[in-house]
Amino acid sequence: MSELTIPHIHHRQVDVDGLRVFYRETGPADAPVLLLLHGFPSASHQFRRLFDALGTRYRLIAPDYPGFGHSDSPAPEAFHYRFDTLADVVEGFCRALGLDRFALYVFDFGAPVGLRLATRHPEWITGLIVQNGNAYEEGLSAQAREFIANRPGVEGAAERARAILVEEITRAQYEGGTGDPSLVAPDGWTLDQHHLDLPGRKDIQVELALDYHSNVELYPVWQDWLRTHRPPALVLWGRNDPFFTEPGARAYLRDLPDAELHVFDTGHFALEEKLPEIAPLIDDFLARTQK
Repeated sequence: MSELTIPHIHHRQVDVDGLRVFYRETGPADAPVLLLLHGFPSASHQFRRLFDALGTRYRLIAPDYPGFGHSDSPAPEAFHYRFDTLADVVEGFCRALGLDRFALYVFDFGAPVGLRLATRHPEWITGLIVQNGNAYEEGLSAQAREFIANRPGVEGAAERARAILVEEITRAQYEGGTGDPSLVAPDGWTLDQHHLDLPGRKDIQVELALDYHSNVELYPVWQDWLRTHRPPALVLWGRNDPFFTEPGARAYLRDLPDAELHVFDTGHFALEEKLPEIAPLIDDFLARTQK
């Protein structure tokens, strides 16, 4: 009988400048580290199945940002919710855990958070896995551009941002573009909506929505970092993503010509439907590039 090995997943918290940051961790303490940064409107729970698949071979760590998941969620009057400040917290999180050499997995909101971190500390990044995390203007759909146009001072912007924080749209982000919606567990979008509906959480998301334009303004900086540092890279993309389109995936090859690119016939949350295809690619990438 073959030996079946399943990792233990630890659920922990750490203080980062007075904020309680929740995180999930698995894997051998001396294994190569993969830091996973989640998207909107999700949290570290989106990586649960990936933790099960890879957690016996690598040390996987995934925090929840402030205002997301199980981390502290101070009101906007008490914490300045911007992508810069989310990156500040993740930087502090890395310092608190002693993380200074790791591969970085970025998805959706995780891309602007993670690429800010990478430009601050290029010496920390040993590899880059991008899954539907945009850094190029050609990857922005018309729907995404309309969203990004919402910013402080624009009439009706806050109301338009708040209007998407409802169950119908949260569910569509998971199931939209999939080939077989029965492969998408309802747990993800129902948990996301539960957190969105907690007191004050929608105010937080509106603050971040109105700051999203700051990410597009930094695209040239991040592209320069990619060209200059050339990290080993794996680009994974759901081609039916209504926000971040396939040209945004292919644009990475302009600055990272040695990157591996794999495009899947699925939607934004590609791991939900395609984890059996994606997990082996990540395993192979880490085995070859992380020593």
